[in-house]
Amino acid sequence: MSLADLTRDSVFQAMAEYSQLGRDHFLHKYGFGKAKDYFLLEGGTSYDSKAIAAAAHGFLAGKQPLKHDELHGGTPVKDVLGRLGFTVVSHDEKSGTSPADTGRAQEKAEQKTLITKHPLNQILFGPPGTGKTWSTARLAVEICNGSAPTDRAELMVAYNDLVRLHRVAFTTFHQSIGYEEFVEGLRPTIAGDEGGAGKSRSSGGFRLEPHKGIFREICALAEQSRKKGSGGAEYDLAGRNFFKMSLGEAKTESHIYDAALKGNYVALGWGGDVDWSDQKYESLEAVAERWHTKDPRASKGSGNISQLWRFRSLIKKGDIVIISEGNSRFRAIGEVIGDYEYHPEAEDYPHRRSVRWLSQLDESLPIDLIYDGRLSQPSCYQLSSNRLKLEGLSAQINPATAPDAETQAFVLIIDEINRANISRVLGELITLLEPDKRLGAPNALTVTLPYSNEEFGVPANLHVIGTMNTADRSIALLDTALRRRFHFIEMQPNYSCLRNEVNDIRLSDLLSSINRRVEWLFDREHQIGHSFFIDVEDKEMLDHVMRGKIIPLLAEYFYDDWAKVRAALNDSQGWFIKEERLPPPTLMKQESERFRYSVTKGDIPIEGYLAALSEQ
Repeated sequence: MSLADLTRDSVFQAMAEYSQLGRDHFLHKYGFGKAKDYFLLEGGTSYDSKAIAAAAHGFLAGKQPLKHDELHGGTPVKDVLGRLGFTVVSHDEKSGTSPADTGRAQEKAEQKTLITKHPLNQILFGPPGTGKTWSTARLAVEICNGSAPTDRAELMVAYNDLVRLHRVAFTTFHQSIGYEEFVEGLRPTIAGDEGGAGKSRSSGGFRLEPHKGIFREICALAEQSRKKGSGGAEYDLAGRNFFKMSLGEAKTESHIYDAALKGNYVALGWGGDVDWSDQKYESLEAVAERWHTKDPRASKGSGNISQLWRFRSLIKKGDIVIISEGNSRFRAIGEVIGDYEYHPEAEDYPHRRSVRWLSQLDESLPIDLIYDGRLSQPSCYQLSSNRLKLEGLSAQINPATAPDAETQAFVLIIDEINRANISRVLGELITLLEPDKRLGAPNALTVTLPYSNEEFGVPANLHVIGTMNTADRSIALLDTALRRRFHFIEMQPNYSCLRNEVNDIRLSDLLSSINRRVEWLFDREHQIGHSFFIDVEDKEMLDHVMRGKIIPLLAEYFYDDWAKVRAALNDSQGWFIKEERLPPPTLMKQESERFRYSVTKGDIPIEGYLAALSEQ
C-alpha cells in the first residue's frame, strides 16, 4: 500500500468525517489510538495525521482505508501531507512546549483540550443530507454522558433517555418564531384556574401572564442542577405518599408562598375559622358533620370538607408535598414532619402542617419532570403513584446523587437555526450566550426580562447546538452577532458511509461524481449529502431515490433549468430526464428552440448510472 496517490481533496474529505464523527469515534472506526507524534493543523483545528492519511486513502476511487500497520515503511505520513501543502507539526510544537517543559504546562494543555472538545455554542453547517441533525444527537449524548455509543440504536436509546430527563431539548426555527415563543411572552390565563387559594373565586375573565419559552425552560433546569438540594444524597422516597399542594394562588398571592417557605410549613385556606386539631375530627364523616353546622348544604366533596380532611388526616408524617405553580409547573418539594395545627392569627390560611423543605426552586419547573400529566385544580389531593416519575423527583431532591452534579451538562438543539430572524428571536440574550458571560463565569451577566421583570442569565452548563442547511440559506446571510459567538463546524458529504454497491455501481462514486458537477455548475454549498443514499440496497430503491429525491432537489437548485440538471447527471441520452422539442405555434416565428422536460418512468437504465459515474 502507498500514500503516493493521496490528494488534497481526499484529505479534506477525511477531515470532514473527523469533524462529523468526533475524534474518539473517528479513531475507533479506523483502528487508531491516541496520536503521540504528529498532528495536521488546518483552520485552527488539529487532526491526528496518521489516522487522517489512512482514512483519506479510502476516499480515492477504487481504494480502501489503510490499516495502522500499512503506514509503516515508505515515505513518512508527515512528508506526504507536507507535499500536499498541509501543515504537520510534532506534539511539542502543537502544545507550544519543549520536551523539558512538563508538569503545569502539560496540565494546562490537557484542561484546554477538555474545554475546547465541546464548545458551549456550536453550529453544524453544510449541504442537505450530510447528517447534521443526526450528529446533534451524538453530540448531545457525548456532552451529557461523556461518550456516545457507536451503534445507532444504542445511541438513540441514550438520547431519548436524556430527552425524558429534560437534559436535552430540541426545537426547529422557522420564519415566524420570535422572542415570545423562544424566551418568554404573555399568554392569556383564565382567572382562578389554578385552584390554589381555598377561597371562593370567580372563574370568569382572563389575565395575561408571562409564559416561559423552551430556552428559558432549559436554562432554569440547567441552573437548578448546579445547586444541591437540602435533602441529602441518602434521602429515600420509597414507601411514601405524594400530595399536590397549592400555597396561595400563583402570581397573585406570592406572599403566602414566601411566608410558608420561610416558616417551614404548608398552609390551607379551606376549612374556615374552625380549629380541627381535636382527635374527634380524624374521619371524613366527623369533619363533614362539624362543617354542616356552618353550611348544611355542603357536600362531602366540597373544599371545606374533603380538602380540609386530606390536609388534616390523610397526609401523614413522612409524606411528600409538591407545591404547584398553576396546573403545569411546580416550585418546591417538602416532607411533612408535623401534625395539623390551627393558627387563628392567619386569617386566610390558618390551617398548617410543618414541613422540611427538600427543594426550593428559584424558578418553577415543568410538572412533567416529576409527574405524568397536568395537575388538577384542588388545593390538596393525593397524586397517583403510577404517574409519578421517581427518578425525576429524586434528581430534584437529591441532585448530589448524580455524577458531577455541579457541572451536569444540558443541551439545547436548534435545527435550521438560520431560518429565523436571530435578532428577533434572541433579543438582548445574544450577549448572555458568550461563554464568559454565563452564570458562574468570571464576567457573568444578567438582564431583566421585559415581560416577567425577573433577572435572567444563561447557565455555564448549557450547551447550544445549531444546524444550518447551507443550500437553504447562505451562511453569509447569518447574523454577524451570532457568527461571533458560535463555533462553526462544516459537514460535507461523507462518502465513506456509502459502502454499498448496486448492480456493480458503487454509490459513493456515483454521489461524488454528481457532486463534482454540482459544485462546478453552482457551488460547494449545494452538494448532495450522503444520507439520501444511506438506505439504498437495490436497484429499485436507487431508482426511487434518484426520481423522488435527487432530481427534484437538483431542479430546485437550478431553478428548473433542466439543461443544468441533465448536465449534473451527465444525462446526454435522456436516461433520467426525457427531452422533447416543442413545435412553435402556427402564428409564431421560431427564433430559438424550446423543449419540454419530464422525468423518465420505469427502470433507469444501467447505462445512465455508468454515464453519471464518468468524469465528464
